[in-house]
Formats: sequence, structure tokens, C-alpha cells
Amino acid sequence: MNIFTKLVATSVMSTLIATGATAQGTLPEKPDRFGNRPITVIVPYGAGGGSDQLSRAMTKAMEEETDLSFQIVNKPGGGGTAAIPDFMIAPADGHTIMQHIDTAIAAYAKGDIRENPSEDWIPLCTTQITFSQIYIRPDEDRFTDWDSFQAYAKANPGTVTMGLLGIVGSMELVTMRQLSEALDLDLRQVTFDKPAETYGSLIGSQVDVLFEQPGDVRSFLDAGQMKPILTIFDERPEVFSEVPTHREVGADFDALTRFRGFYVKKGTPADRVDYLEAVCAVAFDNPGYAKFNQSKFMDLIDSYRDSEGSKALIDKTVESYTSIYKEIGLIE
Repeated sequence: MNIFTKLVATSVMSTLIATGATAQGTLPEKPDRFGNRPITVIVPYGAGGGSDQLSRAMTKAMEEETDLSFQIVNKPGGGGTAAIPDFMIAPADGHTIMQHIDTAIAAYAKGDIRENPSEDWIPLCTTQITFSQIYIRPDEDRFTDWDSFQAYAKANPGTVTMGLLGIVGSMELVTMRQLSEALDLDLRQVTFDKPAETYGSLIGSQVDVLFEQPGDVRSFLDAGQMKPILTIFDERPEVFSEVPTHREVGADFDALTRFRGFYVKKGTPADRVDYLEAVCAVAFDNPGYAKFNQSKFMDLIDSYRDSEGSKALIDKTVESYTSIYKEIGLIE
């Protein structure tokens, strides 16, 4: 059994279950001289994207629950890596936070960055975890569900196009390789640099299907411009109860998830780390943030991880990516 039918013995899914934490925190006393100026949150993606929306919703909740103030700085580029130098040269005083997604873990496993997100950075919390889906246009007449899509793709190998946002080794590309190998599909992948371009490629009929997370295309789902035909997750979420999972269609692999969290630099004083971790917990339970998460389908998985839970999630994900990258020859 190769890596595409079974990743590692302890799967990321097991970690999702085992390291879940209820936020429900209380705030300790704020450290002396901390928060006397705005806290900068570096977002490694452009304004309006999923990471930007998350950061703004979370910092708004943090401000409502404390007397802290935050400023968002968008630093897109390099598949999320362009922001890392700015973060690494900032003082380790807790006044600079970086929001990042699982692409940082993938980049570390592949050797694109030197910093281990669970050791060289301090994870404060993870506040969103989600799964991926494959979408078609509702008016598509060549196929209307996964079975008919799979039949069409096998009858037309190498011609069916899939739009996705990703760089070499990203979660999107790795997952599609797993799916294609497990089901013997020959799909032509078309990658884009920006979310808007990716989504527009499906709506504008530039590609046949789209790979994305439901929260990031919620507006298109609500507008009836996209239709999910496959959920890449171990079980059917109730809201997508009519959509089969990858395991149900015969792809027996442990699905990687998309997760977003917040970090401070290693060396940040422990009392400031503890305080910011507690701020994350109360902000996660803030009604406004809870409503935001629900609007993005981010309440379908237990999405909160404290610092230790985030480290465990990161470490298991690094193991998974490392195993995959070795199998496909990206690393030795």
C-alpha cells in the first residue's frame, strides 16, 4: 500500500480529533507595558482573501474582548512565504503577530523555508480548520454529479481541466495527486495565483471543475454559481449531506485539511505569549467571530486549537507532507 492510499500511521484526522480544545478561556492580567501600542498582524496574502477576512474578524473580536488595538498589514507573494522575512526581523515582544495557513507547514516540509512553524515560531492558536471540495457549474450538461464526472473524465483522459490555487507541493496539488492516483484519473490541472482568478475560471468556463474550500466560495454557492460534487473529508457534513466523500467513491487516503492560525516569534516573553493565547481563546468565543466562522462553514469541524494543540497539528501535518514529498520525489 503506497503513500497515496495511506499517509502516515497516525493521520492528520486523528490529530484533529485528539487535539481538539474548547476555547472558553478567561483573561489573565495583562503583562506590564504590553499593548501600549497597536499590535501588527502580518497577513501573507492579499486584501479580501480568506486569510485577510479571518484576520480582520479575529482582531475585531480581540479588540472587543480587550483594550488592545491591532493593525493589519497584507504582505502577499511567494505562496505565503514573502511575509516571513518581515515577521522574522520584528522584535520578539508580542507586538508583531503573523497569521498563516498550512502552506507554511508544507513549505517547511519541502525545504522552501528554514523555520519550523511549531518550533521557530510560537503558535498562539488555530481558529479555522476546514476541508476541500470539488465544484462544477450548476448548468454543466456533460456531468451533473461525481459519478458522471468520473465517467466523463475516464472517457476523455487528459482533457478535463481542474482549476486550483496552488504552488508546487501545496495542499491543493498534493490532494489532487492523491485523488487522481487513487481513482486512476488523468486530469489537467490549471493553477492560478489569485483566488478571484481561480473562482472566475470555473464561472467563466475556462476550466471544467474547481478545487477549493467551501468557506472561500460561500458567496458563489449561495448565488447558485457553483455546485459541490465531492467532499474530500472522512464524513459528510450535514450541510453537504447529499455530496459523497472521497472515501465513499473509492479513494482511501487520509485527507489533508486547510487550517489557519496565529503566531508570535520564538523568544517572546512567556507572560505575553500566555496572555495572547488567552486573548485568542476569548476572541474565538466572541459572538461576532462565531458568526463569521459559521458564515464560512468553519463551524463544521472543531476548529479551535490552543498553543499545544496547534503544535501537535503542525507536527503531524509536517510528517504527512514529508512522507508525501519523499514518495513523489520532491525531497530525498
